[in-house]
Amino acid sequence: MSKKWYRVQKLKAIFILALAVILTNAVVSYSNTVKLISNQESVTSSYKVVTQLESIQSPLKDTETAQRNYLITADADDLQTYLAAYQKTDSNIQIISKLTAQNHQKRQWISLLEPKISNRLNILEQEIALRQKQGFEAVRQRILSDKDKQSSKEIQQLIHDSLEVEQNLLQQRMQQSQASSQKAIVTFFIAAVVDLVLVALLYDLLWRYIRQLQQTELALRQSENRLRAMIDAEPECIELIAGDGTLLEINAEGLAIMEVESADVLIGKPIDALILPEYRAAFADLHKSVCQGNKETLEFEIVGFKGTRRYMETHAVPLRNESDGTFIHLALMRDITQQKQAEQKIREQGLLLDVSSDAILVRNIHNRILFWNQGAERLYGWKAEEVVGKNILQLLYKDISPQLEDAYLRVMNTGEWRGELHQLTKEDKVIIVESRWILIRDDNGQPKSILSVNTEITQQKQLEAQLLRSQRLESIGTLAGGIVHDLNNILSPILMSVQLLQKKLPDSQSQKILQTLENNVKRGANLLKQVLSFARGIEGKQTIVQIQPLMVEIEQIITQTFPKSIIFQADIPKNLWYVRGDITQIHQVLINLVVNARDAMPDGGRLRIAAENLVIGEHSAQININAKVGSYVAIVVTDTGMGMSSSVQQRIFEPFFTTKDVGQGTGLGLSTALGIIKNHGGFVNVYSQIGRGTQFTVYLPASTSKETHLLSPELESVVGDG
Repeated sequence: MSKKWYRVQKLKAIFILALAVILTNAVVSYSNTVKLISNQESVTSSYKVVTQLESIQSPLKDTETAQRNYLITADADDLQTYLAAYQKTDSNIQIISKLTAQNHQKRQWISLLEPKISNRLNILEQEIALRQKQGFEAVRQRILSDKDKQSSKEIQQLIHDSLEVEQNLLQQRMQQSQASSQKAIVTFFIAAVVDLVLVALLYDLLWRYIRQLQQTELALRQSENRLRAMIDAEPECIELIAGDGTLLEINAEGLAIMEVESADVLIGKPIDALILPEYRAAFADLHKSVCQGNKETLEFEIVGFKGTRRYMETHAVPLRNESDGTFIHLALMRDITQQKQAEQKIREQGLLLDVSSDAILVRNIHNRILFWNQGAERLYGWKAEEVVGKNILQLLYKDISPQLEDAYLRVMNTGEWRGELHQLTKEDKVIIVESRWILIRDDNGQPKSILSVNTEITQQKQLEAQLLRSQRLESIGTLAGGIVHDLNNILSPILMSVQLLQKKLPDSQSQKILQTLENNVKRGANLLKQVLSFARGIEGKQTIVQIQPLMVEIEQIITQTFPKSIIFQADIPKNLWYVRGDITQIHQVLINLVVNARDAMPDGGRLRIAAENLVIGEHSAQININAKVGSYVAIVVTDTGMGMSSSVQQRIFEPFFTTKDVGQGTGLGLSTALGIIKNHGGFVNVYSQIGRGTQFTVYLPASTSKETHLLSPELESVVGDG
């Protein structure tokens, strides 16, 4: 700190001390005056009490005298005199009670005096009343009694004692008041002398302080010049804007941005003249808010005097005007044109990524998601704000498979990887994607993040699986057809031989053995017939079939023969379309499905059969390789049984494949049913979960031939609607 600063602080301290002394003297004088006034009031109060005590004695005595005269003479004038004296005595008692109400010590002896006087007045009243009713003789003894006289003497003595005490107190207070007056006068003169000395000292100090202010003003101008140089050196635009929106100050960088040589071109002009019209309303709102004392931020565009267009970001701060309490606008503006151009370029690149139907995502080397495009939102179901920052392995995968670990190691070593992955969506649905990974490095060549582009191929894989399954079933059917021919050639001689032996061996034991042999041979022949039907395709007489009556018949069979532990539910609309096919074979398919459902629920459950009219479009036909565009009747058989695993579902239509115990099934039921459905031009879908049950949906093409009109006149409208 400089010596001048310490000198100024010293002058300020002396000035403050002088003012404190003057104020102290004023306070002392005021205090003495207050004490003097208080003593004077005490003297006045004591004088009033003394006066009032003296005034009580005479009316009280007059009251007693007038009462005695009336008792002796019964003169009405004496009675009037008594009443007047009585009222005056009572009034004096009330006055002295008010005068001593605030003084506890005085109230003590007043509280002794008041009841005695009141009691004495009551006695006088009683004697007058007795004289008026019974005459003078009735009160004569009371007048002459010592008790009556003693009461009067006690009152006089109490008044005398109180008066003596109050007179002594009055004399003391008068002496104190005189002493306080003398002290106040002396103190006043001393304070006046001290104040005059201090005023002279303050005048000297003030003169020195004014000279110091002049020196400070010079230093302030020098500091202002240095501050102006610093502001002009600031690389951002600084503006000072008045409340009416005109420019007060601007620095050198602001002049360069506005493309002018001198500040005179801008000072005093409206600041929004260079702001583009679409931003002026927002800037006006900002300026209004800042002039109300608020801090604000705004991005807007300006055009310089030479036509250059710039994006500006302003940080507006209110500055209080100490003279009138209003605010002016300090604006710190920064040119953000390059930043805006870079942001625009990033947005355009982001739009290109979002247009892509593939899922594009970026994660760091710690598997935290950094970028998630709209294609990823559509594929997986999560919004970008839900997943950014989360671990991609926990989000999209049930567990870390060896394939996933190999992919990570390969991309870190070679910089890229390509392959198929099984991933999860937000609804826990498993999808298959074809994924391409590319390693991104930082400026130092170190691994920074991994870019992944994922294309869903779930439907493609499902169609491939369906095609492979159909080809496998076709191969099995061809093989089974050849085996059936060979087995038929073997079984025919055996059956003929058994029939010949039955004729030559008539005994019962031989007949029993031969009958058993014949039954088994015929059973084998029937089994081969089923296999042959599956291999060649079932052929039968096809007619127009009504599905609704057929399903009603199935419902009756279930109700009559299935265990009561199975709850059955049917949903069979009456307006089902007709199909062209073999009613016996369709009946066989449905019976096979409901029996399988029954066997899947050994402990009971819920079995439901439903049907509906359905039109399959192009999209649905692409999902299922066996489906074709057109109208279908969909028959659904649902159970709540044990369900099937995915591996079992892939093999259920293979001949001789069964999950039942030995002797409980041949494994040809579903393969034969599939052959019947395909022979009718239909297809079947299966959905099952272990522990939750199974659902078979059979799709049979609806008949649109003219034969349907011959069966039912109502069908025309139904088919037309389909």
